[in-house]
Amino acid sequence: MSKILIRGAKVLGGEARDVLIDGETIAEVGTDLEAGDATVVEAAGQILLPGLVDLHTHLREPGREDSETVLTGTRAAAVGGFTAVHAMANTFPVADTAGVVEQVYRLGKESGYCDVQPIGAVTVGLEGKKLAELGAMHDSAAGVKVFSDDGKCVDDAVIMRRALEYVKAFDGVVAQHAQEPRLTEGAQMNEGIVSAELGLGGWPAVAEESIIARDVLLAAHVRSRVHICHLSTAGSVEIVRWAKSKGWNVTAEVTPHHLLLTDDLVRTYNPVYKVNPPLRTEADVLALREALADGTIDCVATDHAPHPHEDKDCEWAAAAMGMVGLETALSVVQQTMVDTGLLDWAAVADRMSFRPAQIGRLDGHGRPVSAGEPANLTLVDPAYRGLVDPAGFASRSRNTPYQGRELPGRVTHTFLRGRATVVDGKLA
Repeated sequence: MSKILIRGAKVLGGEARDVLIDGETIAEVGTDLEAGDATVVEAAGQILLPGLVDLHTHLREPGREDSETVLTGTRAAAVGGFTAVHAMANTFPVADTAGVVEQVYRLGKESGYCDVQPIGAVTVGLEGKKLAELGAMHDSAAGVKVFSDDGKCVDDAVIMRRALEYVKAFDGVVAQHAQEPRLTEGAQMNEGIVSAELGLGGWPAVAEESIIARDVLLAAHVRSRVHICHLSTAGSVEIVRWAKSKGWNVTAEVTPHHLLLTDDLVRTYNPVYKVNPPLRTEADVLALREALADGTIDCVATDHAPHPHEDKDCEWAAAAMGMVGLETALSVVQQTMVDTGLLDWAAVADRMSFRPAQIGRLDGHGRPVSAGEPANLTLVDPAYRGLVDPAGFASRSRNTPYQGRELPGRVTHTFLRGRATVVDGKLA
């Protein structure tokens, strides 16, 4: 592989440095490095980050290739600056066996745009009744460490306890979609003033918070690891903060859309804003931002949930829940966290690369930008401003809540083990 010299980039937002990539590895970081026979990328004014890692991506393959495929999803990930994604298990068939997770893993290897780490289902068929083949999925070629029934909650406390006990054997983690199903029957949006005015079924905050409270107690009881998917309420923040104060092994993620958007947008009845968990209130949004800033929430995860147009371009009640997010995640984080002064770029690297890689026990990602490390890197132009146009997305689906909205920042280059997957904002 050829050499690449990234010249004058601000590493993690700090001083300008030159970074020399030789093959799959960062060879040198310094100033006034000699280019020699290297391809030069002029990066003055840009931010160099470790490649982003997403703990929560829906790639839809196998079974819903009309929404997304591993190839199109990893292309979208690369455009968004990601070098690794964790693929959720709610495929058709469900990723609840070694055979299915190995299929997804192999598809990721073939796509080449980013690394794909499959997430295994906690229960057979996501039905919440019987534990899936957790050990076999871990021992497979995919080496699964994260297990989740995302899209459905593991609501049976005994099943959840057994899963937490089982994954201890190989330092795994159970990632919980916290939603008490009896409290959310017929729910269409956040339960509150707006849902009352619109006459839509409400999804109360306590439906999330009660499951999180139960699960952090279970994790403490069996001394295992639990990760809270797409945390969305101020009350959930307080429960996680309390659990961490006890020293319990609890981590949590927040999505970009929950850092920016509120349930007031549902007044438009545009199904693009229909998501699970639902958009919450302005007070929740502010609490989530503060919790991400102070580390109570460990990381940002996209919950990239692509849907074909017929599943979203319909009446609200019939529309599928979910939003695409890989290609806009970093821009939303810049707007809500960096431009507001809540995080600097080094902290963005922590929340979007270092910590998600650590939670997922993902080798080779979330590493320092220093000599000898894998050249998984993302170059960002923070001064860029542009309108979101889903027509240009690499994703197969277009269900973004940001269409026509101006967002800051743009990924100009992404490098996966020294190979450029994105150059000048375009797929290589």
